Amino acid sequence: MTKADIVTKISNKTGIEKIAVQTTVEEFMKSVRKSLEDGENVYLRGFGSFVVKKRAQKTGRNISKNTTIIIPEHFIPSFKPAKSFVDKVKKNVK
Repeated sequence: MTKADIVTKISNKTGIEKIAVQTTVEEFMKSVRKSLEDGENVYLRGFGSFVVKKRAQKTGRNISKNTTIIIPEHFIPSFKPAKSFVDKVKKNVK
């Protein structure tokens, strides 16, 4: 499913124009992205959580040059689905 499919589905179900729905979806995604960039987690009850995870510094290998490199600590966005969401997917997807 693409963003366009989501916009179409919401528009058909609610009767709201596609332009308004698309703007709403875009602003939702911008809000989540901005919150994560600012280090704030986003919690959507019954759906899941968008969280920022810290990855510790580690040693890696450059295989082509056969050298060791240091990968610095960094932060990555992550999504953790709600338990009820996971249970419904497990139950309904075959």
